[in-house]
Amino acid sequence: MSSDDLSMWVGKDEHEGVLAQPRRDVRPPAHWRLEAIAATPRPRSLTVGGGGRLGVFIQDADTSDVWLVDPEGGVPDRLTAGRDPAPYWEDPAPRLSPDGSTVAYVDTGYIWLVPAAGGPARRFVEGSTPVWLGNDRLVIQVERDDTTRLAVVGLKDPWPQRLATGHEGLDEYGDEGEAAVSPASAAVAYTFTPRGDLNRSEIRVVAVADGTVRALTGTPRMHDNSPAWSPDGETVVYASERSGFFELHLVGADGSGDRQLTTARADHTEPEWHPDGRRILAVRGRRNRFDLVAVDPASGEAEVLADGGLWSNPRWTALGAVIAAYEDHATPPELRVLTPGATPRALHAPAPLPVRRAPYAELEDLTFRSHDGLEIPGFLMRPPGASPEAPVPAVVYPHGGPTMAYGDEWDPHAQYFVERGYAWLAVNFRGSTGYGRDFERANHGVWGVEDTRDCLAAADCLRSLDWVDSERLAIFGASYGSYMALLSATDDTEGRFRCAVTKYGDCDILPCWAQGDREGVQDLERMMGHPSTAREAYRAGSPFRRLHALDVPLLIAHGVRDERVSPKQSEQLIAELRRLGKTFEYVTYPTEAHGLLRAGPQVDFYRRLTRFLDWYLM
Repeated sequence: MSSDDLSMWVGKDEHEGVLAQPRRDVRPPAHWRLEAIAATPRPRSLTVGGGGRLGVFIQDADTSDVWLVDPEGGVPDRLTAGRDPAPYWEDPAPRLSPDGSTVAYVDTGYIWLVPAAGGPARRFVEGSTPVWLGNDRLVIQVERDDTTRLAVVGLKDPWPQRLATGHEGLDEYGDEGEAAVSPASAAVAYTFTPRGDLNRSEIRVVAVADGTVRALTGTPRMHDNSPAWSPDGETVVYASERSGFFELHLVGADGSGDRQLTTARADHTEPEWHPDGRRILAVRGRRNRFDLVAVDPASGEAEVLADGGLWSNPRWTALGAVIAAYEDHATPPELRVLTPGATPRALHAPAPLPVRRAPYAELEDLTFRSHDGLEIPGFLMRPPGASPEAPVPAVVYPHGGPTMAYGDEWDPHAQYFVERGYAWLAVNFRGSTGYGRDFERANHGVWGVEDTRDCLAAADCLRSLDWVDSERLAIFGASYGSYMALLSATDDTEGRFRCAVTKYGDCDILPCWAQGDREGVQDLERMMGHPSTAREAYRAGSPFRRLHALDVPLLIAHGVRDERVSPKQSEQLIAELRRLGKTFEYVTYPTEAHGLLRAGPQVDFYRRLTRFLDWYLM
């Protein structure tokens, strides 16, 4: 790809101070190529319909198109063409009708319908997250009065009718989601998050016929989610964090008999009953490795069907097998089938051979102590040839979210830099998922303060390794990880870092609260409170107010179409850096939103990142 090819993707390209100029690669990767990484297809968001006879999924590459697959084998069929790339975290899964005839999916704010046998798709109705209610209706999510509501639409009359209307004695100002239709299509279980307690979500059931709502669960400042019906329609399984982890619970459809089912001290997601009612399929995560398990609904005992890595989207097939998505640090995303008594087999592994056969660095579990003694976990990758005699530069990589985590997942860009000669430490700072509710909430009210100290402690951990060059460290992150990188570079009074990289992140969370989209703003309020009552905490968590202390160069990148973190955040940052006479490089991408998804911008950014890190660390 030439510089002319890239020009259409790059907006403003600004520099101040001593710039990172191209120079000879110190250790060019022998196997990893940025163009190959950008072009590698990644299947995700798998669901099953048609009585378990067909699967439908999204595959990310140059587009995020919808595909159909037979769980018993065969080549998947592409059902759509030209669907714009979409980030996995806000792109709902497609759904196949119970009779297997039609797929519903979301694109550009609308629900579309396409025949499973092939043919043109038609735009159906404005909304999101469709779930079939029989073969002739859908339950969808719509935005009304600054909230998310569930509505029902008929295929012959696509006029949304609110589903949950009978809220006698219940709070109804909040967001509805995660709709699960009962086997007889008479009721819908869903999660409800009241606006007055954003750290609470509860399971409710609504009668389709008259809209009457019943709350099955609900505990202040506790989340219940992921409801799924038993085959007889008498019981709902769901995940709750009341015990400290997201364990599975069972409750009667009438609200009776609520009990905790699993006691694994692990997080459970995506439960699904077997049609015979004697097993519940789920993903079980411990310290951010995710196994596939089948849970006995009577005893709560779990059988491990397959170790993780990262399993996701598990579904029963018509023949009693399991189809699911899988990846790990050395395996690109693929779809696999698990048959009882057999080794999991790849059903759809679209990554090209050069990517699948490339050498992968091992992922080492690592823990270290932060400033207050709290144990902080992470994953470390070590480049070939690193030794006390030949110490290597290193990168601290905080993840986005922040209510997310870095796990045993496919991260080709990290592998690219490791092969290039960099150590890579992905830090799961306080606030990360996978280590229990208390650890996840340890950053509430203290964004940018305690979690920043965890990132600085990660640098100290690297400096203690005799095969790492303690004078050649950088920090790089995207979204919340970008915010962590800027804070760490600004608050680094010991000169740990030689440079920092911020990719579509905040610099001042007080105005960011007013600039972001609703989901981002509510997430900020969930953890930090409303700025009218927590203004000092917002100020303490804003590196913009301390940029005079910054002593290292920055590489800053932002998508012009970003609605989660407004580009105004980076514009505010560079204006102040320029006023203070700091060194920076700033690039924008006019086609991109929150995430660099298209191949051109992605390759351009990582080329810049390579040049930047090589200049300051190599």
